[in-house]
Amino acid sequence: MIIGYMRPSQDDPKCQNQHEILKRKSCDRILKEEHSSAKQRTELNAMMNELQAGDVVIVTRLFSLADSTKHLVDLLKEFHKREAHLYSLNENLNTLDSSGRIFLEHVKALLDFQGDLSRESTKKGMDEAKEKGTKLGRPRKLDGNVMKAIQMYESKEYSLAEIREETGISKTTLYRYLGS
Repeated sequence: MIIGYMRPSQDDPKCQNQHEILKRKSCDRILKEEHSSAKQRTELNAMMNELQAGDVVIVTRLFSLADSTKHLVDLLKEFHKREAHLYSLNENLNTLDSSGRIFLEHVKALLDFQGDLSRESTKKGMDEAKEKGTKLGRPRKLDGNVMKAIQMYESKEYSLAEIREETGISKTTLYRYLGS
């Protein structure tokens, strides 16, 4: 089955341009998202759940399909797993041929590179903060249950199991607060 997929964008808010292009590609079905939101992709989710071996999904551009590089990689992996294919007209990307498979490998490499850059930058920032004496992480906040657990522990009248039962504070959490 040939499935056209489209989603509103700033330059095509009602998907009219995408629809005209997809109509010319002899699609068996054309699916249209009602909005451009990345979080509510009902048509995309339904399509991916129903995708079968041999199906070809056509989009006018990759942006219509994926919201990020990682999302694109995840979708391409799912296409591969289901033995379905993607054809993006604007990028002339077709996973039916070798150039499409090579593209997937390049996108994966770029995604890994992007992750490495992000991790390295984060580590560098954390190391610089530690050198300046900045305490990392979320500041601890004593809530009523923690205070009650500490009082119960210090009274020496309760076992750790009783403290946990009464306050919901685990032994590890209690010791962490006692140690700070």
